[in-house]
Amino acid sequence: MDRQSLDSLGQLQRAVMEVVWRRGEASVHDVLRELGPRKKLAYTTVLTVLQKLEKAGWLAHRNEGKSYIYTPTASREEAGAGSVRGFLKRVFEGDAVAMFQHLIRESNLNDEELSELRAMIDEKRKERRP
Repeated sequence: MDRQSLDSLGQLQRAVMEVVWRRGEASVHDVLRELGPRKKLAYTTVLTVLQKLEKAGWLAHRNEGKSYIYTPTASREEAGAGSVRGFLKRVFEGDAVAMFQHLIRESNLNDEELSELRAMIDEKRKERRP
């Protein structure tokens, strides 16, 4: 099944995905241990979230003894890139320059950040040259 946008996930689904991305793989117990101090969650709640994420295409699993070990089907960066592309299309009609102009105008960037942006632009220019 095709994954929906990262933005379409609920708060708990995103929290679970962050655990799996951070760890690289996780069981229900792994997720409970990581989220437990912040949230009171039942085993069955986490299991249901993992199963729904798998059904939605975000996770795959393998058997390890009596446990399922869940792994992400895409990296955090890939998932985030999809969200950015969707945002760019929705908000800026696909115009990346307009988005960057807006971000630069509306952000309070310091000299170091502006230098980093300049270096990224220079690097991109070098990549295009034969």
